[in-house]
Amino acid sequence: MRRVPAQFSWVDQRLVRDRHLDRLDVVAAALYLFLVTVADAQGLSWYGDASTARRLSIDCERLRRARGDLVRAGMLAYAKPLYQVLALGDPPTPLHNAAGSEAPSVSAAPVSSRAVVSEHLAALHAALGRRP
Repeated sequence: MRRVPAQFSWVDQRLVRDRHLDRLDVVAAALYLFLVTVADAQGLSWYGDASTARRLSIDCERLRRARGDLVRAGMLAYAKPLYQVLALGDPPTPLHNAAGSEAPSVSAAPVSSRAVVSEHLAALHAALGRRP
């Protein structure tokens, strides 16, 4: 039987149920899982690019792309050096490719997601004592 350790993190089941995960490639999904695991109760993490990339066995450029995908998906706010995993919102609108089937990648975030991310980034900058 599984035992919950003292340093337990949780993953919102809506990540799969509401198909948020379907919009991410494997690297963005791995980054999200890593950040959910290491973040504090407010979803904050200060892991640097080099150590995060090393732990995920990817280069820093691939890490930046994955982070951008998560920000555009409204799942993450980032203001170097601070990450914040955001609460999952409503199920994403499926993206479709030219053949009419769902495309498994993130294009652009809906306006509401960008607004939420902007608000979170402004709050992060304020907490760090910087202006956006």
